[in-house]
Amino acid sequence: MTDSRSTPLTRTDYKTLGLAALGGALEIYDFIIFAFFATTLSKLFFPPDMPEWLRLLQTFGIFATGYLARPLGGILMAHFADRLGRKRVFSLTILMMAGPCLLIGLMPTYADIGILAPLVLLSLRILQGAAVGGEVPSAWSFVAEHAPPGRRGYALGVLQAGLTFGYLLGALTATFLARVFTPQEMLDYAWRIPFLLGGPFCLLGVWLRRWLSETPVFLAMRERQTERASYPLANVLRRHKGALLPAAALTCVLTSAVVVLVVVTPTLLQQRFGLHADHAFALSSVGIVFLNIGCVIAGHVCDRIGQRRSLLLYCLLLPIGIAALYADLIGNWGWTGLAYAFAGLCCGIVGVVPSIMVGMFPADVRVSGISFTYNIAYSAWASVTPLLLIAAMPWSPWICVLYCALLALAGLLCAGVARRAQEPSLDEALYQHG
Repeated sequence: MTDSRSTPLTRTDYKTLGLAALGGALEIYDFIIFAFFATTLSKLFFPPDMPEWLRLLQTFGIFATGYLARPLGGILMAHFADRLGRKRVFSLTILMMAGPCLLIGLMPTYADIGILAPLVLLSLRILQGAAVGGEVPSAWSFVAEHAPPGRRGYALGVLQAGLTFGYLLGALTATFLARVFTPQEMLDYAWRIPFLLGGPFCLLGVWLRRWLSETPVFLAMRERQTERASYPLANVLRRHKGALLPAAALTCVLTSAVVVLVVVTPTLLQQRFGLHADHAFALSSVGIVFLNIGCVIAGHVCDRIGQRRSLLLYCLLLPIGIAALYADLIGNWGWTGLAYAFAGLCCGIVGVVPSIMVGMFPADVRVSGISFTYNIAYSAWASVTPLLLIAAMPWSPWICVLYCALLALAGLLCAGVARRAQEPSLDEALYQHG
């Protein structure tokens, strides 16, 4: 259903949204660039006599460790976001991402320091994971609390498009480097370039976020001296237990779209379907562009027809889009670019889930509630499923389609929670009485 109280976004709203989305894009670039160069990194940071499939598997294992580190960093930063304000943590997370990315670009490889190389790489990925764990929940809450009534879905859709734009930056960088440098040059030195770019990128994001202001919701709570829990997470676990499992399930649905479209398929295009790296990265870029567009469309749809109907719609579209992509790859029909674009649009569930989750927890514990459920579910799911999907691909090339279908079914079971998330929240009460 539409919201009769929908308010147009002002110039200030667009400025806030743009700065938040751009900073998030730069941070996600730093985190995801590792996946695009997994094949190259596997040859540099593990023994040369190790089987190629095992090196690649261990490299993805290090990539997955970044996801496993998300809960600890996210929960810690969420505590301060609910106690001290969204803006401070929102700016800190991007600074925490810049350093490790720069250090990865500077560090020695296995040929230089032996077994220490993968261990150092693992440590830096853990730090990056902790930073991302604080970024996403803080960004969702920050943007949602700045958005006027009736425009929250669109604002969060644009934010998600910004975050997924970070994936596009990674894909475009990988495509450019694969075309400019030979495979040997990539192994010799060019692999460092995307990581050396990532550090300054994030520092730019830190500078941009200094222009952001604290959310009206948090300021209103502070001005009215609204009592805030000393330990927001304990409050979530005690008073909002009913929202935890559905929020985790919705996170897994969102994760399935990102894992299949952005993380796993570009690697499978090279390993399973024999595409050259630059061609695979170019196709991935097409998919991510349309994922960005799909997030914005999905956010607008949320505002027009409501979260529940949007969830039902995009849970149905998710497996359809992935099925079309893999049908083209398996059948070798020659329409892969178009199929990838269609799959990206159908992954609009990435733009729907945030709109639902921000309405599942009250403002005084919102970041902690989202961070706890989102980071634990995302880290567990995204750290394991890429490995399982790659390992299961020889069993059936349709495994990614089956995976998305099962997760879409889980999303459909959460439709009742989506309806409850539309009820008036503390945010709206503060706007009405401000």
